[in-house]
Amino acid sequence: MAEKIAADIRQKFGKGAARKLRAAGKIPAVLYGHGGDPQHVALPAHELGLIVRKANAVLELNLGGKTQLALVKDIQKDPVRQIIEHLDLISVRLGEKVQVEIPVHIEGEPASGTVMMLETTTLLLEVEATHIPERVTIDIEGAEDGTQITAADVKLPEGASLVSDPELLIVAVSIPAEQDLGDSLSAGDAATGPAEAAE
Repeated sequence: MAEKIAADIRQKFGKGAARKLRAAGKIPAVLYGHGGDPQHVALPAHELGLIVRKANAVLELNLGGKTQLALVKDIQKDPVRQIIEHLDLISVRLGEKVQVEIPVHIEGEPASGTVMMLETTTLLLEVEATHIPERVTIDIEGAEDGTQITAADVKLPEGASLVSDPELLIVAVSIPAEQDLGDSLSAGDAATGPAEAAE
């Protein structure tokens, strides 16, 4: 689902122009794609900030009366204030497929006494540009020690195909090392107890 947003063509470039633009409540961006020259645009900061809270946002840009779909590819933020300073956008067409990193979401709790390690936080999928899923969900309810879930095991949203290596490890369930150590010490104490008592 694309988010509608107005865009202005930028005529001035450089750090000074970008600062003036941000002071006026706009964010500079560059639109790439489909073999054409990059287009320099300005987008309303407040609206944009709300839209890009979710990963892989698709914008429906109104550019001088024409509509253009664009995928948010890269967001540059001020490292201290976390304010958006610049965007890179990729031009897409209705029905076109794109490759995007989709966040992995875990549901449920593993078996008692075990812990879950999330080895990979995103999966690379190929999906329609206007139907990008917000996340992929993995259910680990009751998963036992030794459980390993790879990319090939993940149920993908309808219309999505896996680009990541199918053998990529996503989730591993195991007994914590401290618990293993504790069990070993307990066993060792039991073994040495009688000998110490004999002394």
